Amino acid sequence: MTKPQLDPDVADVAPNEATLTAYDEQHVVTYIRLLQAEGQGADWREVARIVLHIDPEREPDRARAAYQSHLARAKWVTEQGRLLRGAGSK
Repeated sequence: MTKPQLDPDVADVAPNEATLTAYDEQHVVTYIRLLQAEGQGADWREVARIVLHIDPEREPDRARAAYQSHLARAKWVTEQGRLLRGAGSK
């Protein structure tokens, strides 16, 4: 597994492959932060600014698309990809 970075820059769109990617492994912390923010009811614009490093005031479409795709990928990674769960969990 590739070592995750603490605060990496993100692509405009998260991966959509049916398997885990090196990008997923590098962005584990990003995915956790997105899931925590959603669980706490944080405004997506603030999350885009802080976690994804995209200013939603200057680039609203890009920020929203990046937020939505990365949040969806974070959910997939935890539910299907098994990246954030132990390898033996079902």
